Amino acid sequence: MFFDGYGYHGTSFEQIYRCYPASFIEKPQIESGDKIIMPPSALDRLASLHIDYPMLFELRNDAAERVSHCGVLEFIAEEGMIYMPYWMMENMLLQEGDIVKVKNVTLPKGTYVKLQPHTKDFLDISNPKAILETTLRNFSCLTTGDSIMVAYNNKKYYIDIIETKPDTAISIIETDCEVDFAPPLDYKEPEKPTAPLSAGKAAVAAEVIPAEDEPKFNPFSGTGRRLDGKPLNYQPPPVSSSGSKDQKPDVVNLQSSTASSSQSNARQSQGKLVFGSNANRTKETGKAKESKPEPPKEKEEPKFQPFSGKKYSLRG
Repeated sequence: MFFDGYGYHGTSFEQIYRCYPASFIEKPQIESGDKIIMPPSALDRLASLHIDYPMLFELRNDAAERVSHCGVLEFIAEEGMIYMPYWMMENMLLQEGDIVKVKNVTLPKGTYVKLQPHTKDFLDISNPKAILETTLRNFSCLTTGDSIMVAYNNKKYYIDIIETKPDTAISIIETDCEVDFAPPLDYKEPEKPTAPLSAGKAAVAAEVIPAEDEPKFNPFSGTGRRLDGKPLNYQPPPVSSSGSKDQKPDVVNLQSSTASSSQSNARQSQGKLVFGSNANRTKETGKAKESKPEPPKEKEEPKFQPFSGKKYSLRG
């Protein structure tokens, strides 16, 4: 007989129920696991069938095409109704009073499961592995694509099941299962620090621009003055700071010395008054221009001759 969503047919257990959260029956403890509460009539039917224990069921929401798996905790629900953890109803997109199909299944024992927390806060727990092991003791099976809820320290942590082996749905009762963690959904890899471009460009510019050469010291670079107070016809060139131009003043000084000597000779030839000169010297200077005489030989000093003085007599 099949009436109003419940009844039995066939040789396996497959039934349709209306689902409600655990708060309707005042059983908050089922929120920490994956077990549901079924009516007593379901127990009578299951007892008459040769099914494998522990009892595991497939939950299907045909309207949203969602499938999950669960165990059973008690058979005390009203007929035609089942009570489920609220997080399980959220996974299957079920609302209060929606229709859900329940079917008994046999699942293989799990060997591997990969979990991914929703937030990084779960990894900040002092010992997340121990908390997870304690929570999974209340679970009988896991299904790929589900999100389970872990309650700890008055806070709820949601964890996605992204991979299970050897099948997409596994039993975790009395089995050794390897657990692996994926990075949390809100995890971001730290960015590598990079030097600002402006500082790099400034450093390159500092290397390219050479430092200005300091001006070198040039001795005897001042101006000369005449003793008679007359202005000089020659103006000294400006002193340059570059090393390549430092040699020019030497050439100019040579030219100036030559020019001054020629001017002095010219003044002497014109009969102007020059300190330390006379007419004879002027003539000699003129002759020196015409022909260069040989330099006079130095006079030899008389050699000392002993006993070469005069002879005097006491008699007179």
